[in-house]
Amino acid sequence: MALSEHHLQDDDIHPIDIVENLASYHDWDFDRIADDQIAMAVEGQWRTYSLTLAWSDYDETLRMVCSFEMEPPEAKVQKLYELINLMNDQCWAGAFSYWPEHKLMLYRYGLVLSGGQMATPEQVDAIVQAAVSNCERYYPAIQLMVWGERPAAEAMQVAIAEAYGRA
Repeated sequence: MALSEHHLQDDDIHPIDIVENLASYHDWDFDRIADDQIAMAVEGQWRTYSLTLAWSDYDETLRMVCSFEMEPPEAKVQKLYELINLMNDQCWAGAFSYWPEHKLMLYRYGLVLSGGQMATPEQVDAIVQAAVSNCERYYPAIQLMVWGERPAAEAMQVAIAEAYGRA
């Protein structure tokens, strides 16, 4: 059964309702924080990722942040930013950033639905899967550069191939 057929019959469904339905479909832990925001945990091969999706009526965008904790040594933070630039050069949708004050690595994406467009379950599933698969793909490179003392360009070599498995 397609995701769009799984408990979704109304054509005018709120994007966060779609995310909640998707989380239930995949049996992910989630918490509906507000009418327009949901947080969930998705188990990956390397770690569990925290995803927050929020709907903004103002700019008609479904925003997603996928994060995981990371505490690189202070001396490695500049090199981490160099690595993030290399990672983002290979990401066509979404981007990584590091929030040092919260010690979080982030992958962010915004699905713009201007003009009253509606998100589909397949679109929402695709952005969640892209976030987790990109985090899985680059996690070993991050670890190799931060803890393995490898230069960013060399660490990226472990991320050349797509990660196998699924979220």
